[in-house]
Amino acid sequence: MSNPYGEALGSSLIDRSIRERIVLVGVTFPGSDDADTDASLDELAALIDTAGADEVGRIVQRRDFPDHTWFIGKGKVDELKELCLAVDADTVVFDNELAPAQQYNLEKLLGRTAIDRTAVILDIFGQNAYTLEGKAQVELALLRYRLPRLRRGATARMSQQRGGLASRFGGGETKLEVDRRRIMRRIAKLESELKELARTRDLQRKQRDRSGLATVTIVGYTNAGKSSLLNALTDAGVLSENRLFATLDPTTRRLSLPGGEPVLLTDTVGFVRRLPHGLVEAFKSTLEVATDADYLIHVVDASVADPQGQIDAVREVLTEINADRVPELLVFNKADLAPLEAKQLVADHPGSVAVSAVTGDGLDDLLRVLPDRLRSLTAVVELLVPYDRGDVLAAIHREGEVVSTTDEAAGLRVRARLSGPSAGRLKDFDVARAQGSGDE
Repeated sequence: MSNPYGEALGSSLIDRSIRERIVLVGVTFPGSDDADTDASLDELAALIDTAGADEVGRIVQRRDFPDHTWFIGKGKVDELKELCLAVDADTVVFDNELAPAQQYNLEKLLGRTAIDRTAVILDIFGQNAYTLEGKAQVELALLRYRLPRLRRGATARMSQQRGGLASRFGGGETKLEVDRRRIMRRIAKLESELKELARTRDLQRKQRDRSGLATVTIVGYTNAGKSSLLNALTDAGVLSENRLFATLDPTTRRLSLPGGEPVLLTDTVGFVRRLPHGLVEAFKSTLEVATDADYLIHVVDASVADPQGQIDAVREVLTEINADRVPELLVFNKADLAPLEAKQLVADHPGSVAVSAVTGDGLDDLLRVLPDRLRSLTAVVELLVPYDRGDVLAAIHREGEVVSTTDEAAGLRVRARLSGPSAGRLKDFDVARAQGSGDE
């Protein structure tokens, strides 16, 4: 069976020769103010730009709750239609998530495609997915999003004929039931493929666990500089661009800390406010690198207007994937662009560090603090290693941090910090265990 959307996933959704003209719509609900709405719309404009389109106008409305039919009020919809005609807009993008019926009603009245923030983020992910797993994850999220939006009628034909940003999110197909069955079969196939890929990833993770190396995962808001930091610390050569969601696929590199102990450092996909739940679900196996990490490096862009808002957004996603229990080290990046702001942020968040992944400033502080944090997670064990077991001594040095050594008649007494898996593998040489069994 052919994939009805596979072709689109393999290439950009946007015709780069003709940038679409977009009108943005934001709504201020109780609990937020106009400044919050404007900041969110500014971020949506950046997302639109990343997707390859241009903002040509925006409309904002205050409401106590969304209108069931239009999301915004009917009068505001008429005003929106007039604005679209005045600026010759191709598409309307709402900062809030639209119900399928609301999207349909808006398209019918406006005479042009209406999509929401979720659709824009899915579109960007579709452009940036390169690996087999990344493409499957994005396609699964896209199909789950599109399935309830399949409809008959003129809007569907208009959406299919129109190219660009909204081409994947239009009203639907003419052969509705056939397309619905095809999409459901495709979803089932993708879920099966991703389960198999997750099993492979789980085996790789168990192999890393057997190595005894601590795992550190870099998380943070999109475009905070996570890939730049990984490159600065490990010469990883990961794509690093000043654009949103430049990295979708995790990259792991070995990092030797100043004390000599090695750790595995992994870069991850960036987060964003109101990251679509479907994407979080689809990327769950990829995001498990954060859930299973020993420590998180939470990178924050010190130069943005609302760093605390970005911190909160990242922690919200971490909570959703059950990674909020993993201890984190806050790292305020881009200190070269905002030195005063970075200094204040460090003061407001005791234990954090300020760095510039571009200039290298502050990296020494990071590499001094991180080992101390990791050591706090490991236990000091005392081992008695026979002199003819050089392989065991090498494993202790490779997998942990040797605190002290003492020569004894029976062998070398070693006090070392070891992770749980490493200590378990070396239990036959653990002095405390041996004494305990002897007492029995």
